[in-house]
Amino acid sequence: MSSTFRVGIVGCGNISKAYLEGTRKFPVLELAGVADLDLSRAEAKAAEFSTKAYSVENLLAEKGVDLIVNLTVPKVHATVNQAILEAGKHAYVEKPFALQVADGRAVIDLAKAKGLRVGCAPDTFLGGGIQTARKLLDDGAIGEPLGAVANMAGRGPEGWHPDPEFFYQIGGGPMLDMGPYYITDLVNLLGPVESVVGVATRSRDERVAASAARNGERFPVEVATHVTGVLRFVGGAAVSMTMSFDVAKHGHAPIEIYGETGALIVPDPNYFGGKVKMAATGKSWRGVPVKRPYADDNYRSLGLADMAQAIRTGRPHRASGELALHALEVMQAFQRSSDEGRAIVIASRPARPAALPSDLKKGEID
Repeated sequence: MSSTFRVGIVGCGNISKAYLEGTRKFPVLELAGVADLDLSRAEAKAAEFSTKAYSVENLLAEKGVDLIVNLTVPKVHATVNQAILEAGKHAYVEKPFALQVADGRAVIDLAKAKGLRVGCAPDTFLGGGIQTARKLLDDGAIGEPLGAVANMAGRGPEGWHPDPEFFYQIGGGPMLDMGPYYITDLVNLLGPVESVVGVATRSRDERVAASAARNGERFPVEVATHVTGVLRFVGGAAVSMTMSFDVAKHGHAPIEIYGETGALIVPDPNYFGGKVKMAATGKSWRGVPVKRPYADDNYRSLGLADMAQAIRTGRPHRASGELALHALEVMQAFQRSSDEGRAIVIASRPARPAALPSDLKKGEID
């Protein structure tokens, strides 16, 4: 097997820059080229990063490409993943894994049938900040986890994003946009989710863009914009979670975990670094040094590099399709619970991803 995996990228939108930069940080990855339905966008991105531009069809057919990163819009994530797998290549997709659990399951089944791997963002849970919190939990620093609170709340992306409509279309909303970071992180920390009780609401049927280029333009809202509820984990912990585009201001930490003998503040799961704090019962918060790898930069493609290395060595990869499918099932359960007025039992039970070794140098993956 080659010492590197040649990687192609489908989709040259805003997030592609982070992946194009990220692939350069890991020797196991070699950028082969980029593709987009709009060939001019692919050509512009290829020129910027000194790589080759393809049509989507030609990239899928390229024999020298081992693995394709799917950065298309969420509504076609599953369809494009299937096309990548049918072309005989491993697939790694930006979150969310799919819009429907059945579509995500079909992707995983196809990958297994073809002997290929499928992975999915987010991979921020592999960053040094969250891995530091994971080590504390694994070592029993706060005792058995009993509960937690997770919050992502703001006014929504229309205040800054140049094209905010897709955040409010089917496949968007605060839960599918930001929920993957929080749910994936919580599963990494606490294990899989057993059931969900949720309430999903929408404050307005229309939003107004505020970026310089689109200021004052109105567009419709198709999804819930304030989603809240409680996750019951297989291990017993109960976690209160809110994802919202309707909040003017709040003072919550992104994630706090409460154990039998103490509490832990976990960094924002949208980033690889961040501050970790811990407090024993009755004591003040104290900072915990973050000395683990991948905490000082944006390492998008860390999960991709881990998957490539896992394929080489035959071990499970951490940012797996099964983990992403579980997150999708949990996210969908909030809306289902709200609509049906009952707790939703989660069927999937992914393995908790292995912790990342603490002694890696930049670019290394175990």
